Amino acid sequence: MADYDVLIRRGTVVDGTRFPAFTADVGIRDGRIAAIGRLAAAGATRVLDADGLVVAPGFVDLHTHYDAQIQWDPWCSISGWHGVTSVALGNCGFGFAPVHPAQRERAMLTMSRLEAIPLASMQAGMLWDWETFPQWLDTLARIPKGVNCLSYAPLAPLMTYVMGLENAKQRPATADERAAMLRLLAESLDAGALGWSVQRTGTGSIQCDYDGTPMVTDTMSEDDLLSFASALSGRGEGFIQLTNATGDLPKDLELCERVAAASGKPVLFNVVLAVSEMPWVHKMFVEWLAACQAKGLRMFGQANSIRAPFRLTLADWNLFDSSPAWRRALTGTLAEKKQKLADPELRRAMAADADAGLLQTVLLGGPPAGFVFEGAKNAPALDRFLGQTVAEVAKETGVHPVEAMLQLALASDLEAGFLTKSATSDNPEFVSELLASPYVIPGVSDGGAHTKFLTAGSYTTDLLSWLVRDEKRLSLEDAHYKLSYLPARAAGFKNRGALLEGWPADVVVYDLARLRRVPEWWDSEVAHDFPAGEWRRVQRAEGYHFTLVNGEITFEAGRCTGATPGKLLRHGAA
Repeated sequence: MADYDVLIRRGTVVDGTRFPAFTADVGIRDGRIAAIGRLAAAGATRVLDADGLVVAPGFVDLHTHYDAQIQWDPWCSISGWHGVTSVALGNCGFGFAPVHPAQRERAMLTMSRLEAIPLASMQAGMLWDWETFPQWLDTLARIPKGVNCLSYAPLAPLMTYVMGLENAKQRPATADERAAMLRLLAESLDAGALGWSVQRTGTGSIQCDYDGTPMVTDTMSEDDLLSFASALSGRGEGFIQLTNATGDLPKDLELCERVAAASGKPVLFNVVLAVSEMPWVHKMFVEWLAACQAKGLRMFGQANSIRAPFRLTLADWNLFDSSPAWRRALTGTLAEKKQKLADPELRRAMAADADAGLLQTVLLGGPPAGFVFEGAKNAPALDRFLGQTVAEVAKETGVHPVEAMLQLALASDLEAGFLTKSATSDNPEFVSELLASPYVIPGVSDGGAHTKFLTAGSYTTDLLSWLVRDEKRLSLEDAHYKLSYLPARAAGFKNRGALLEGWPADVVVYDLARLRRVPEWWDSEVAHDFPAGEWRRVQRAEGYHFTLVNGEITFEAGRCTGATPGKLLRHGAA
């Protein structure tokens, strides 16, 4: 019998704990790390040469929205292509359990707009062999997986299941409804949920339900929110992922602190970021997180740390919902959108909302005037504007920038493509200052969401190639601690996120000098690889030699091996 199933030889081991990097062999047996040191190759079934390569723990992505995609894509690409070996589902309070069978179609409609997951793909690819949340976890345990996964209990489907969709949107829960929801939440936690998640962003949310109304959690009462928090206080495990941004920042942050205090559990606040034009933003978040920890509140910030623009068309774009006019114009079918966008009065209202600052463009690549026109295959007459900003087109044609954008869109049946600047800061000094906080976790990949205009699931590769290799702002040790051990520890994973003897062998082996996103960070490609023939934007990776999940190779030289050794991690453990 071989001493090791896999032996990784002569690599630079960065174990994820911030221990200094060292050269060693890593021996893997029965899915776990059996030994780290100078090991005999003769005792291994397979030897992987890692001379000159980094050997590190697989990355842990706590914000993915892969709830639908994991049912047809076991490796949760694009995250799996970029070294991610464990993902969290049920983010932002959104998901598919519990759901009454009669409400399945409505749940998919919600996610088709809210998180921009293609409806036809969900209809063709989702299994729908569950109703309750414990049954959903049973499905996750059963299906083949190329990554490990765990799931929050999302509050939006829970509230809808008990209260009904319209009631949940219009009023607080009654005492009986609240008791029923807390009972179902307890069942979800008992079954293995890692905690619960919620988005509470008021009536001005940048992303709304299918019909343009706020999500049920966007306007939920503080009392309901705090009752869910208190439900965790007596439990030995649990974690909260919380987005609370109703427009009154001091009040929003104060409520987050009350949630942390009521639960006594770690709270992952979404989202913290650096803004190139506003250097005070990341400093404010860093100071607030430190102040929370000084009060005994385990508050962590999940950061948008990736350089990632949006490539969008108005056929698919949904993230200007904070504007009533844009929300009205961009809901409905393609034909309905075209009809509404042809209304001069509505176009004027859209321009007025943009001028009034209602589009919340800080996280969305800047105002429309700065978007670059990338053309439309079905409208070659527009090619004379290729490469121009919307503002430049507006100046040439003598109209408001929003009107110029809408004219380009309407002239191409809404197929006109636009490129934004990076949705988050591309200032390495600001981003590294944000990540230097011990309470900030990089991520918010949205890897399974916004599939037709965002590729932020490649954030791991960007962080290592940009901030570690090119800018030398982070050490390898700090980067791998941030990408693996810190998120795993904060979210309650058991013995994951580091390369330690006896721990599960989730491993990435890569060449730092060759690591890059393909195409480069400002670009992406279209892949027609979703069910029902749907397409998405993707970024692949170069430089990863091997990815192992529970000791089995899932990717070798960038190619998927077909192995599905991933596990459902109930309560953070297999």
